[in-house]
Amino acid sequence: MNRYVILLRGINVGGNNIIKMSALKACLEQAGFVDVSTYIASGNVFVSSDEKAPAIVTRVEKLLAKTFAYDASVVVRSKAQMQATILKAPPGFGRQPAKFRYDCLFLKEPLTAAAALKSVTAKAGVDTVHAGPGALYFSRLVARITQTQLGKIVGTPIYKQMTIRNWN
Repeated sequence: MNRYVILLRGINVGGNNIIKMSALKACLEQAGFVDVSTYIASGNVFVSSDEKAPAIVTRVEKLLAKTFAYDASVVVRSKAQMQATILKAPPGFGRQPAKFRYDCLFLKEPLTAAAALKSVTAKAGVDTVHAGPGALYFSRLVARITQTQLGKIVGTPIYKQMTIRNWN
């Protein structure tokens, strides 16, 4: 069996798509996933499965849409892919939390980092964006946080093809 993380997009944010993690865990267990565990209420779920990631995406999105009545979208990463995302982060990324806020924008296949970079803008002197394996690394200067471009991604069509997680 392979170990995966399923990153649910757009749940438990701003009072929308409220899903209790205990209900999510039970739903996935009933669907045959094993070693299911959740991490914080933003929709991070660890599972084990013999399936490949694309099949998990399709199956979980249909399952969540039916069970929780919302337009489900998930990003699935294997343990090896998550390790690569961490190891290939830009030098120093995540190391100055008092000075910068750090996020990882996980891209939903088939979106590539190169294609995403064309739509994700950065404000000079505030933001930096780097491409990684299936992800973008986004940092923003805390002292100028109100000027960041990260929030503007929400209004773009590409936003529906990603999910954002704090680097922590």
